[in-house]
Amino acid sequence: MTERATTLGVAVIGTGRMGADHVRRIHEVTSGARVTAVVDVDAERAKAVAARVDGCTAYTDPAAAMTAADVDAVLIASPGPAHEATLLAAFEHDLPVLCEKPLTPDAASALRVLEAETRLGHRRVQVGFMRRYDPEYAKLKALLATGQLGRPLMVHNRHRNAASPPFFTSTMLVTDSVAHEADATRWLLGHEITAVTVLRPTPSVNAPDGLRDPQFVVFETDGGALSDVEIFVNCGFGYQVQAEVVCERGTARIGDGHALVTNMAGRWGGTIAQDFTERFETAYDHEIQAWVDATRRGEVTGPGVWDGYAAAAVCEAGVRALEDGGRVEVELVEKPALYA
Repeated sequence: MTERATTLGVAVIGTGRMGADHVRRIHEVTSGARVTAVVDVDAERAKAVAARVDGCTAYTDPAAAMTAADVDAVLIASPGPAHEATLLAAFEHDLPVLCEKPLTPDAASALRVLEAETRLGHRRVQVGFMRRYDPEYAKLKALLATGQLGRPLMVHNRHRNAASPPFFTSTMLVTDSVAHEADATRWLLGHEITAVTVLRPTPSVNAPDGLRDPQFVVFETDGGALSDVEIFVNCGFGYQVQAEVVCERGTARIGDGHALVTNMAGRWGGTIAQDFTERFETAYDHEIQAWVDATRRGEVTGPGVWDGYAAAAVCEAGVRALEDGGRVEVELVEKPALYA
């Protein structure tokens, strides 16, 4: 951020559902930042989003936005395959970046980004694993850090969507959905994931033809713990994310969604969120605010390029396990000192 800037000028790259929501969030919720540029290959969509924010300029080329005098930082919300080129361009300008997950779609491209940031000699990227900013996940992480439950032995995760988008594929259950549990497992336990097994029950009748849904994923970690994930993207009733950590002296569970329970007309119950933007709205708010605050201090905090690379490697092993069966080991390079 330039010395003259008291408010962080952010270029949001990608103005689809997530990017447009981040533009709204920075404009209406976040303090200390404003959207000064939006970028999209669809020029008309970029102009429509820019028109909602005073002083915001629409671009079709990320590089052009990065050279603008009023851009101090970049938020990448474009499709995953475009991330590598945008990240490398941001490194050329030494700009701070918040990159929505995935960092990149595969381990090889993520490693190239890792190597490029390492050559810079300092961190520039925060990766958008927003669950780390969810109040329930943060409370669980803090509890585990006290040690009062003892050593974590197992993590049980459930990840359910009401219905999958029409373009969703069987491998995307791993790369687009279970990627979150891969990062959450690594973060909660402080372990690296060393192997992945994917089990495939008979597909639900609600799953589109050819979609292997649900799936049951098992992670092994270098700390001797196991973490399982039930991923079910056509459950039909709503969006649920739950996690339970089983430790030597107790357990802790989040995601039950019982903040409000009603009793009426002879029935009791609550509501179930219908999508991720509803369930994790607060997490996204906290994530963006934390990034802005750290960037204005000249710091980079939160999940970084190593975490994005590790998640990509885990997902790559998961896809192989899904397609070929059996247990697949996760291959990671030696962790650079920059991320120690």
